[in-house]
Amino acid sequence: MADMEIRKSTYDDVYRMLEIFKEAREFMKENGNPNQWGEAYPPKSLLLQDIEEGNSYVCIKDGIIVGTFYYKEGEDPTYKKIYDGQWLNDKPYGVVHRIATARGTRGVGSFCLDWCFNQSGNLKIDTHRDNIPMQRLLAKLGFNRCGIIYIENGEERIAYQKTLE
Repeated sequence: MADMEIRKSTYDDVYRMLEIFKEAREFMKENGNPNQWGEAYPPKSLLLQDIEEGNSYVCIKDGIIVGTFYYKEGEDPTYKKIYDGQWLNDKPYGVVHRIATARGTRGVGSFCLDWCFNQSGNLKIDTHRDNIPMQRLLAKLGFNRCGIIYIENGEERIAYQKTLE
């Protein structure tokens, strides 16, 4: 997948990112996961905030944005408490949220997650119980299912971690 590259998102990317998230929500609904992102998540305001804070990225192939995600190194408050399991370690980590790929693309999610893992060597991510395609991808990429976390609105998510150790 050397024909893809990752770069920080810019304000000019927002409309394409919103298109990709719309496609991702449609894909989720078609694959038995209508509730994780509902009708309008993530809102444009959140994407703008992610860009402003320097934590928003896009994946580009042949000059076109084909994926987008949030990546940050450091503590994630929703990961402080984990239930029905435990994290693999308590070392510094990177976290991925809001990863989405354009309709009809292949290998973009793997490319983005590999890129994130290569930044930190210790990566945490979570997904909805109904998001079977993401759970399969995480398993394929060597992530370990660690337990259950609860996001800010109280909803449950399955927590995963991958580490170099």
